[in-house]
Amino acid sequence: QVQLVESGGGSVQAGGSLRLSCTAFGYASSTYYMGWFRQAPGKEREGVAAIASDGITTYAGFVKGRFTISQDYAKNTLYLQMNSLKPEDTAMYYCAADWNWGGLAPDLYRYWGQGAQVTVSS
Repeated sequence: QVQLVESGGGSVQAGGSLRLSCTAFGYASSTYYMGWFRQAPGKEREGVAAIASDGITTYAGFVKGRFTISQDYAKNTLYLQMNSLKPEDTAMYYCAADWNWGGLAPDLYRYWGQGAQVTVSS
């Protein structure tokens, strides 16, 4: 059974940094395509960053240069390093995985974590 468990959310002031982690259970993360998504209250879920099994990454325009997605295959863990955080980054952040490349499209991912709250104050 595939399971994704996020950690590392929290509260930070604008300009600060947080790192989210997503540990995969039940499969080798190196064989999957994975991504980070977020959903703010009253808004639709949106793609933040995604990484292919060959290491190629893609980012939403609103996080380019500030966020970095990476994987540690030995730990079966996906990361999202978030720097220069802004109040508009406040949202529930989710990691997701699928056997096929989904890019930044939430509908194309089969497996989801439970979410980690990120709150950025001004």
